Amino acid sequence: MRALDKWLLPYLRRRRPAATGRLQVFVAVCDHFEPLHDTDKTGALKRLKIWTEQFPRSIAPFRDADGQPPKHTFFYPVEQYDRDLITPLADLCHATGSEVEIHLHHDRDTPENLLESLEKGKKDLRSHGLLCEDPEGRTRYAYIHGNWALNNIHPQGKGCGIDEEIGLLRESGCYADFTMPSAPSPTQTKLVNQIAYLRDLPKREAYHEAIPATAGTGPIHRDDLHKLLTIQGPLALNWQRRSRGIFPRIENGDLTGANPPTLQRFRLALRQGISVANRPEWVFVKYHTHGGIEPNFKTLLGERMAKFHESLAGCGDFDLHYVTAREMANLVHAAEDGCTEPPNEYRDYRFRLP
Repeated sequence: MRALDKWLLPYLRRRRPAATGRLQVFVAVCDHFEPLHDTDKTGALKRLKIWTEQFPRSIAPFRDADGQPPKHTFFYPVEQYDRDLITPLADLCHATGSEVEIHLHHDRDTPENLLESLEKGKKDLRSHGLLCEDPEGRTRYAYIHGNWALNNIHPQGKGCGIDEEIGLLRESGCYADFTMPSAPSPTQTKLVNQIAYLRDLPKREAYHEAIPATAGTGPIHRDDLHKLLTIQGPLALNWQRRSRGIFPRIENGDLTGANPPTLQRFRLALRQGISVANRPEWVFVKYHTHGGIEPNFKTLLGERMAKFHESLAGCGDFDLHYVTAREMANLVHAAEDGCTEPPNEYRDYRFRLP
């Protein structure tokens, strides 16, 4: 059923917030970046060479309302760390304003091993000048769970093994999760199109008891080890793209060779109104992709992505802001604190690059 039994009713029942002021739209591309997928190190290095040569050229013609180019957040699988692979990726990020965060595949894991894996992943990435710091100087990171199984939510227990992963992530320095949506995977939850805090509860209970991020609350949940910020991408029915000419396709924010970015898809994501409660004029559009795979990076680095940026530049009904995952989380916290200056002032609001 493509996980429709889990998310369709919450999607239909959710009330989209109405904005009164001019929209400020924040667009992030969160890449489950796996250059070793179905290849060896030689093949991965070739893929990275393509990225390092073509990505700077592909974003050069475009700027957002703040004069910033399109940005990319590479969520690298830290269990596959290789210095020779991360070095060119780090150089690419330092040159383009893009960033690297933590992606992790783990199965039948233990709390002790998870914390050890995360600490090693942080140390490895930090050795390349990656990841960020909070005001106290602690290393912080954003997270995407491999195989979508955050908090052991796969119905068959696949791809994780730890029911209380939320608190362990917070303990190790995770500032936000960017895993969802996962439909059509059975790991999809009923919490859709929201920015919220997940409680440190077992499996799906963490999503059932989520607390919406709300303007005016300040740091109530921000530093609580038992709650984790989650920023979700769009999940919707796309009636303008139909299967067999009848059934609507699922819009889940995935950018692929077969499903490239388009203005129509973007408008649908925008209509989901993913925002901090009581701040509907700030809208967050989080895309995801697997950019280490050839059919996908040909799209991300090619003409179809260029046409997408051109179409965004031609829209006059909102202000566009290209952001990384870190900048997106900072903007969420600024909204929670009731900040009213132009959004560009808050890209480094709480979590800063070293």
